[in-house]
Amino acid sequence: MNRRTSLPPSGTPVSAGSALRSRIRFGLITLVVIAVYWWSIQGMHFEGIQGTAGTVSKSILTGFLHPDWSFVYIPDGEDLLRGLLDTLVISVLGTVVAAVVCIPFAFWASSNMSRGLALSGSGKLVLSVIRVFPEIIVAILFIKAVGPGSFAGVLALGIHSVGMLGKLYSETIESIDRGPQEALIASGANRLQVLRYAVLPQVIPQFLSYSLYRFEINIRSATTLGLVGAGGIGTPLIFALQVRNWNRVGIILLGIIVLVILTDLVSGWVRRKII
Repeated sequence: MNRRTSLPPSGTPVSAGSALRSRIRFGLITLVVIAVYWWSIQGMHFEGIQGTAGTVSKSILTGFLHPDWSFVYIPDGEDLLRGLLDTLVISVLGTVVAAVVCIPFAFWASSNMSRGLALSGSGKLVLSVIRVFPEIIVAILFIKAVGPGSFAGVLALGIHSVGMLGKLYSETIESIDRGPQEALIASGANRLQVLRYAVLPQVIPQFLSYSLYRFEINIRSATTLGLVGAGGIGTPLIFALQVRNWNRVGIILLGIIVLVILTDLVSGWVRRKII
């Protein structure tokens, strides 16, 4: 018996016209990108380097290399540890509030859970409106409403996180396997039972993973909310920047780096356990 070995095709040959069109398309895209960059650069007005730039830069670098270790813990006053703890608490509370509040919004915005495209579209529109404004703008609004402090920071992070987590949750709900849901419906289960036994078991692990991701983002955001008076480590940071106490700025930034690294490590470990 003769065996005939067939080799896989190496690909269809590219005609000269197709190659020319590809080069023209690539050239046009390159020209558009260059034009956008050129237009962006034209909007920047560079007026030269300040005469004191070298002295100020040297002072900042010296402060970073010689941080104020006495600010780490002060028994009877505001210190680094209290500021970092305040930042951590603001992040935790803001994330927990958002992770719970956004669940109804997520089901509202999910096309496979809402009755009609218009209903899910309105839910998506609401979530888009919620996440339009950055946390620092929302914090300024809440400071005017409830006063400066950590409570305004928690509300700012919570409200902004509702918009982002609601979007991620709704996309998770829309991508679930419809098999268990259809099986329960065929066996006579009501809507609540379908939600409990077919939908939630599929989405809860992903919900927790997204919440941990959002917590990592909120840690970074909470460090800046104090710049506008919403509590956290940002409050002593802005005071140190105003008086140019670069040694204290250095120790505060070092503390923020340590807090963010530890948060990433812990949340990554927890996320691996969940998934």
